[in-house]
Amino acid sequence: MDVRVEIIREASQELVDAFGRLLPQLSARAEPLDYDALDRMVTWDANTVLVARSPEAIVGTLTLVLSPLPSGLRARVEDVVVDSAARGRGVAALLTREALRIAREAGARTVDLTSRPDRAGANRLYERLGFHARESKVYRFPND
Repeated sequence: MDVRVEIIREASQELVDAFGRLLPQLSARAEPLDYDALDRMVTWDANTVLVARSPEAIVGTLTLVLSPLPSGLRARVEDVVVDSAARGRGVAALLTREALRIAREAGARTVDLTSRPDRAGANRLYERLGFHARESKVYRFPND
């Protein structure tokens, strides 16, 4: 599959449409992003939004978040999603490797991500790329 990864720096209708198609494949509860929400996301200083583009369409996305903390610059990979029609073709690996490269060049001490246990293929990919499961608990406070 001929796919290239690029950094998105401004919102577009193509991007709104792509996220509208991709986000429900990540989470059934994903809220659709309108142009303004997408613009805020791609122009936010801490975010680097990557897309994987085939000649026909955007087939995947990943958001890298860089955070300067007292313990050093940290990076998180968030919301990795590849279109179901493009899965198994190395798209997620391309996106993740590019995120790791950007984080390394920025000086991030670590790169973290979370993945649900039922996403077996994604978890195998992350382990193949060198991620290690941590003994940790993730806590979430619902703000609704």
